[in-house]
Amino acid sequence: MTRRALITGITGQDGSYLAEFLLEKSYEVYGVVRRASTENFERIEPFRDRLRLVQADLLDPMSLITVLSDVRPQEVYNLAAQSFVPTSWAQPVLTAEFDAIGVTRLLEAIRLVDRSIRFYQASSSEMFGKVREVPQTELTPFHPRSPYGVAKVYAHYITVNYRESYGIFGCSGILFNHESERRGKEFVTRKVSDGVARIHHGLASELRLGNLEARRDWGFAGDYVQAMWLMLQQPEPDDYVIATGESHTVRDLVELAFRRVGLDWRPYVREDESLKRPAEVDFLVGNAAKAREKLGWRPRVSFEELVAMMVDADCRRHVRA
Repeated sequence: MTRRALITGITGQDGSYLAEFLLEKSYEVYGVVRRASTENFERIEPFRDRLRLVQADLLDPMSLITVLSDVRPQEVYNLAAQSFVPTSWAQPVLTAEFDAIGVTRLLEAIRLVDRSIRFYQASSSEMFGKVREVPQTELTPFHPRSPYGVAKVYAHYITVNYRESYGIFGCSGILFNHESERRGKEFVTRKVSDGVARIHHGLASELRLGNLEARRDWGFAGDYVQAMWLMLQQPEPDDYVIATGESHTVRDLVELAFRRVGLDWRPYVREDESLKRPAEVDFLVGNAAKAREKLGWRPRVSFEELVAMMVDADCRRHVRA
């Protein structure tokens, strides 16, 4: 029997990689899209004809019930979110509606329509925030430092609650930063790779960034979606940290990116106080030992390979432009 999967957030970075991954495994892949005056299907365009797109919205419970009733998926991957941390200070209530209450609406729809559905929730390393221990594991206490992080903690625990209350097969993947050439340009990795490409092609003369000393655990999004799928193939539902176990500063990222095009970064980069967060998350690095042991998952793309991949893609993009 062909398995059916439903992905919210299918037009985003993770959704597009996951859709590709599931298509390769011969799934019928349905993607939830919100009704909007403009459509952004760029990331899924190469394989859009193999997807089935359905309209629903995490703000509208009835639309979620209808989609689950119509599609009857065996697996649901909730990747939809207001996912840009700085925006969560400007729009904290909207962030909570999508990233916290929206998850409750989807879980409630699963409870009402089909409790046998296997559910994946996209948790985040931002939940650790002001970290209590290094590296962070599934048992590290949360101390979120943004409205986004707070909303993700709620979503994480409501998934645990539906698992324990109703027996729903709900898993949370606590994913550390994962990037690619499909990343939005507002995220620091893509801001750097695009900025370097623009400077390399003479389209810009400087790159403004916030805190260069912030440390993150960066991996490749294409590797991380495999972990999402593996979680839903296990005999029992559980939560997993997905990370490389390596930490790098934004400065490291900048140095590597400029080196890729043969430039010294220092004449071009400006630290801009206005781009710093109200409450910074200084040091994230994950321990994915549980995922290695139980899922057999390991990251394949190194940090250096990831930066090179992103800079090369943006350089090609600006040549075409």
